[in-house]
Amino acid sequence: MFKYGIDSLTTEKVMALATGELKGAVTDKAIEKVNACRAKVEIMANSDQAVYGINTGFGPLCDVQITAEETSQLQENLLISHAVGVGNPIDKKLSKIMMICKVHALCQGFSGIRLEVVERIIYFIENNILPVVPEQGSVGASGDLAPLSHLFLPLLGEGEFWVKDEIIPAAEVLKQHNLEPITLQAKEGLALINGTQFILAHTIMGIEKMAYLLELADVAGAFTLEGYKGSESPFMEELHTIRPFKGSLEVARHMRRLFEKSQNIASHKDCERVQDPYSMRCIPQVHGASRNAWYHLKELAEVEMNSVTDNPIVLSETVAISGGNFHGQPLAMALDYASIAAAELGNISDRRCFLIIEGKYGLPRLLTEKGGLNSGFMIPQYTTAALVTENKSLCFPPSADSVPTSLGQEDHVSMGSISGRKFNQILGNLDKILAIELMYGAQAVEFRRPNTFSDIIEEAYALIRSKVDKLMDDRILKDDINNMIELVKTKSFRVN
Repeated sequence: MFKYGIDSLTTEKVMALATGELKGAVTDKAIEKVNACRAKVEIMANSDQAVYGINTGFGPLCDVQITAEETSQLQENLLISHAVGVGNPIDKKLSKIMMICKVHALCQGFSGIRLEVVERIIYFIENNILPVVPEQGSVGASGDLAPLSHLFLPLLGEGEFWVKDEIIPAAEVLKQHNLEPITLQAKEGLALINGTQFILAHTIMGIEKMAYLLELADVAGAFTLEGYKGSESPFMEELHTIRPFKGSLEVARHMRRLFEKSQNIASHKDCERVQDPYSMRCIPQVHGASRNAWYHLKELAEVEMNSVTDNPIVLSETVAISGGNFHGQPLAMALDYASIAAAELGNISDRRCFLIIEGKYGLPRLLTEKGGLNSGFMIPQYTTAALVTENKSLCFPPSADSVPTSLGQEDHVSMGSISGRKFNQILGNLDKILAIELMYGAQAVEFRRPNTFSDIIEEAYALIRSKVDKLMDDRILKDDINNMIELVKTKSFRVN
């Protein structure tokens, strides 16, 4: 049982809550915090003192005071006016993660929302009633205003839900569940749409995906090195302990495990070759640097998912601080760094694909014995080259840009929502690049038989061959590549 607002979230716990493997609950302690903060808001809402977002307008209209009678309309107008997202809907799982992270923030007792609203969001989570949220429109400061507005419009009976794979008006779905629309009260609209949960959800999804791809990149690199008859000496522990970056140490350890008891490695131990190209020799340094970026992003994300990022923050009956916890820059910059890290995994993988088809060290050119008549594996490397260049183009850091909004009141924004989306696009392309390298690796080791390999490589080889046959004569490779991409997505490879 995860206690919202009390326990600490991790990436793993968020994903478990999203899949239903972990149950979330609002305990008495959290209820006490939520109710106590709500009482403070009601005192401020009925006072003559202007408190931003509670009894004033928003953004540049913060100097316009709102009467107690207009408070509810103000909050509902906020969601309706800010729901201006465009583009395709985000993945349903992202909508669910956004709600999970928002509930955890609200239950910490600084947002002033009523328990009734929190319980309705939890009902949506537990019953898999997932709002439709457009992917574009957030500048990542003052919160992810547009996507969060779409996420919570259904509380009012507005907006839309996913029902399986259909988009249904929220009012219909609420009726099916015998639920009445909620009438928002003072501060509640602002508590719902101020926050970084869109950026955070993309970060969490990316962290979870990249964790596997980091390890799979090591497997793909080992496969290629085995096919190339490269050296295992660059992975010696003694080499890496004198430059002990955490990521490099981890990757070198993986590589040693991947070459354990390899007959193939042993078969050319005393060959005349002195060193391998960088894309093989420097796997620990390059993959390790990407791993370091992942460690950093995960650390920051876990701070963010346990933080309160709305505005104003309610501290007492008289103090509500209008600060900047909603600003997405802490994650935006780290997401851009992680995007480069993910792109580099693809970049070095493509270089290895190029090397393995050159026709050196006993391998036939293009990994086909009937070159000329057959093009063999010439063209899939064009695909990896195209994907690598696409990823490079996606590495421009949105966090380096800012466009003033809200008549200049919000004059510096993070653009972190774009950073999060691009990070996941790059990871999607990395799936495809590594799938092709693994396909190349399986073909290359065919020419090293009867030598055997480590148990991990042999298992990976068998898995690949269950989906893709050895290439003897030219055939349409699109199906093979798609089978490999789907195989990568299943996370079926043992990587350690």
